[in-house]
Amino acid sequence: MAQMVAVVGAGVSGLTCAITFAEHGWRTTILTDQIGRGTTSAAAAAIWYPYDTGPVANTIAWALETYGTLFDLAHDPNSGVSMLEFRRFSRADEIEIPKWALPLGARKIRSEIPSVFKSGFTLNVPLMDTTIYLDYLAQRFRDASGEIRSGKRFSKLEEVDPEFSLIINCTGIGARTLVQDFDLEPHRGQIAIIAKPEFPYSIVCDDPPLLYIIPRKTDCVVGGTNDLSDDYAIDPAETASMMVECSRVLAIKPPNVIGQRVGLRPFRRSGVRIERALLSDGRTVIHNYGHGGSGFTISWGCAEAVAQIAGLPKKKAN
Repeated sequence: MAQMVAVVGAGVSGLTCAITFAEHGWRTTILTDQIGRGTTSAAAAAIWYPYDTGPVANTIAWALETYGTLFDLAHDPNSGVSMLEFRRFSRADEIEIPKWALPLGARKIRSEIPSVFKSGFTLNVPLMDTTIYLDYLAQRFRDASGEIRSGKRFSKLEEVDPEFSLIINCTGIGARTLVQDFDLEPHRGQIAIIAKPEFPYSIVCDDPPLLYIIPRKTDCVVGGTNDLSDDYAIDPAETASMMVECSRVLAIKPPNVIGQRVGLRPFRRSGVRIERALLSDGRTVIHNYGHGGSGFTISWGCAEAVAQIAGLPKKKAN
C-alpha cells in the first residue's frame, strides 16, 4: 500500500513538494486554507533570482537545481514558465556579478544603462507567470492522483488527520504561529500591475528605492517594497511612489495601474528550515518554510531536499 503524506500549504513550496511525492507514487493530499491565486505566492513577481533568504550556500545550490527544472519547463507552453533577460542594476557602485551566475552566462552591461543607474549585469533566467504557473502546478499534481482539500485551518500540526503518517509543513509565514517559530518575520511586498511594455527584459535594482519591472505574457509587475510588516492593506502612496520611479527609470509618463497586490515574504532570520521533527503524537513532520523572497527561485531544490529526508529516490541528473 502506498504511503500517505499530507502537505500543509498550497503556495509554490507546497505544490512543488506535493508533486514530487505524488509523482513518486505516494498517496499525497494537500491541506490548505487557500489555493492558487489566493496564496501569498500569487503576489510574487516570480522571476528566478536568489533574494532575501539564506543561508547562502544552501540557497544557491537549491536555486541552481530549480533553475534546471524551470529551464526544462520553459519548453512547455502550458507551464507559464519562460526565459527572460534579467538586468540587475546598481545606482551607487560598480556592480559585481556573483560567481555562481557566470556559468549561466551572466555578463556586464556595457551600454543601454538607464541614466539613473551606474552599472549592471545581465543573464537569462526563468520567469514564472503566477496567473498560469500556479494553476499548472495544481493540475500537474491532480494528474499524478493528488488530492487538494481547501478550507483547512490548523492551530497545530497534530490536528492533521491521523490517516497521514507523514506531514510536510509548507505554511510559509503561517509557521510562525502554527509551530511557534518566532524566527520568522513578515517582509511585506507590494506590487502593481501595469500594461506590458515594449522592451523584452526585466529591470531590477536592490538599492533604495527597491525597484523591479518584470514583463509577463500579458502584463507587467512593478515593485516594490520589502518592509518588516504584516499589513496586507494596499498603500496607495507606495503604489504612486513605485510608478514615479518606474517612470523615471524608463523615461516615460507614469503608467496606469491596472492591479495591485500585497504579499508577506516568509523570511527566517536563521535561514530556510528544511528538517525532520517529531510531533507530540509521534508522527513525523518535515518542515519546509522560511524561503523569504526566494520561494519560487528555490522551490524545486527545496522539494528535492525534503524528498531526500523522506527517503525518496534521488532525482536523476538531466
